[in-house]
Amino acid sequence: MNEELRDIKPLLDIPDNTQMIFYGLITLAAVIAASILFFAVKRLLEYRRANLTRHYLAKLKEIDWSDPKASAYTATHYARLLATDTRRKELLDQLLPLLERYKYKKEVEAVDQDTLDRFSLFVQVADGSI
Repeated sequence: MNEELRDIKPLLDIPDNTQMIFYGLITLAAVIAASILFFAVKRLLEYRRANLTRHYLAKLKEIDWSDPKASAYTATHYARLLATDTRRKELLDQLLPLLERYKYKKEVEAVDQDTLDRFSLFVQVADGSI
């Protein structure tokens, strides 16, 4: 009977991969969380950009042309922010020389009809594309 007990073999090493599986799951969870965060921030920025565009357009529509100098500066500022596509850039390039007459001077005359027409055309195009 002693001989039978001597045949007992030593314990075998069983490979343990649980640590690698654990790190893999943590990495997978981090990748999923990062992608969810990326798409959430992307959507938030798109929503904010759309709201800013509407805000700029509202500021252009609110311009009071009774003070031509301040109005020309305001129109130039917000029109440059709205000129993102080729059509609006072309209209802005036509409008800027007309607005330059009302800037950089101490005394300016009233805004002429051609400038108002070009400005209203720019506002209409910008409003139609939003």
